[in-house]
Amino acid sequence: MARDEQLKERWETVVSLLSERFAEGDTLDLDSIIYLIGIQELGQLGTTFKKDDKVNLMHIAICRLLEPFGYYQFDFEDPDGWPHYKVIEPLPPLKAGEQQILMKEAIVQYFIEKELIS
Repeated sequence: MARDEQLKERWETVVSLLSERFAEGDTLDLDSIIYLIGIQELGQLGTTFKKDDKVNLMHIAICRLLEPFGYYQFDFEDPDGWPHYKVIEPLPPLKAGEQQILMKEAIVQYFIEKELIS
């Protein structure tokens, strides 16, 4: 199977899995999935977050997702339990479509690592 086809199938599996679990079957978009990963990585499930916290949760998710690609490295956890990352290598300039593909690849890899998809 071609790499693009495999990514598409795995991405659809992730979207379906999360949409059923968290959106009562409504289709979650990329940003919503990144947000959910941020909550998972923070480990404070069931917490109500403010708008600024939501942005920070997405930042946590992006750093965690791109860590295996060599862009970020976990640095420390602050006293409130929030993880902090440091930049290892700046992201290359990417067009919007290329950013989406990179994030989808990273999310699929994350779910494979967590053994939620194969």
